[in-house]
Amino acid sequence: MDKYTPGHITTLTIVRYRGWGIPLAFLAMVIFRFFLFFNRDLLFWRLMGSGKNGTFDKTPDLKQWAILGVYPTEKYAFSSENFSHNTVLVAAYGSFIAGWIGLFCNTSQTYLLQPLESHGLWNGKSVFGDLPKNSPYDGPIAVMTRATIRLKKLSRFWEHVPAAALEMANAPGFIKSYGVGEWPWIKQATFSIWESKALMRQFAYQSPYHKEIIKKTHQENWYSEEMFTRFAVLRTYTS
Repeated sequence: MDKYTPGHITTLTIVRYRGWGIPLAFLAMVIFRFFLFFNRDLLFWRLMGSGKNGTFDKTPDLKQWAILGVYPTEKYAFSSENFSHNTVLVAAYGSFIAGWIGLFCNTSQTYLLQPLESHGLWNGKSVFGDLPKNSPYDGPIAVMTRATIRLKKLSRFWEHVPAAALEMANAPGFIKSYGVGEWPWIKQATFSIWESKALMRQFAYQSPYHKEIIKKTHQENWYSEEMFTRFAVLRTYTS
């Protein structure tokens, strides 16, 4: 777990349960840990909850949950575009988790990702590989922004979230986003998908409100840890 090579293949699976399945969703967050912990192909994994409205949100979406997996490139087992979603889930997380998702989840979507650029750390580690801060890639892109928010700065952080989320949803080139997190309100991440890197950068660095938030995070020291990683979306599987 301490040695990484550039650009580890990554999967992000978003699942939704029906209302009656919410207790099963909580149970899955306990049971899945056993199978992921003993999965020798995984370099890094996280089980995460979800916020409403596709971004950071105080209100959890108890029907929606996420699984993140990071794999060494040499064990890349998801290369065929003809694979079914279930085949990809088995390869990524094992047959038990794949079967659970197929049986109990109303919908599921898996993004197969190639990390391109990154700065910052996740729990003190460069979990996606030894990546540059910038690359020449400028195609369709996904971005994961993750932060651990200082307890004393929670109110400052959350008072800025609604306007920033609205600005992103209306930005040129924005396609979709999910709000996910390891701990409610404190360890938060947004995964967003954009038509191009150029349009994503236009939002990040030229949108007035978002630009002001970036300035405040550094001036007021909102985060104890932050990470910003960009990915190429290789494939998307839905069931």
